[in-house]
Amino acid sequence: MNKHLVFVGIGSNIEQEKYIRLAAQYLQQAFGNDCRLKLSPVYKTRAVGFDGDDFYNLVASFYTTMTVIEVEQILKQIEHENGRQRNQIKFSARTLDIDLLLYDQLIIQQDGISVPRDEIEKYAFVLSPLADLAPDLKHPQTGKTMHKMWGEMKPRTDEHALQKIDFSWS
Repeated sequence: MNKHLVFVGIGSNIEQEKYIRLAAQYLQQAFGNDCRLKLSPVYKTRAVGFDGDDFYNLVASFYTTMTVIEVEQILKQIEHENGRQRNQIKFSARTLDIDLLLYDQLIIQQDGISVPRDEIEKYAFVLSPLADLAPDLKHPQTGKTMHKMWGEMKPRTDEHALQKIDFSWS
């Protein structure tokens, strides 16, 4: 069976440390011990689009034999099991937000799934941890590496200031 390389963005601004840890545990459980889960550094950012507590954000990568639709379903299930309410307005506080960013080098716009996620190019809190985790990975649409894309975004980062935090996973 073919293994697919998946990247997901993880964010929380309610009990951030608790839910970031839970997200990593749930991903490991859902995709198995052989998924080779990797985690970027964790960043703290101000809430975007609303007044609220700071977010903790990171990117995780793993391998899976599941389809893109199966992966998306599991991510939504993990969010739901951790108190995420889907009926909230887009920019609001949340226990856990897990977004499918990349699935191999596929470009998909169907069934409510958008890969690669537009947020990669829009938000420093997505691109910076992605560039940390996979600097040489090429964006399927732009062909640029994540490192190059991050270098081009840096002049704009003051609008969404990032603070790398010393996050202990133990």
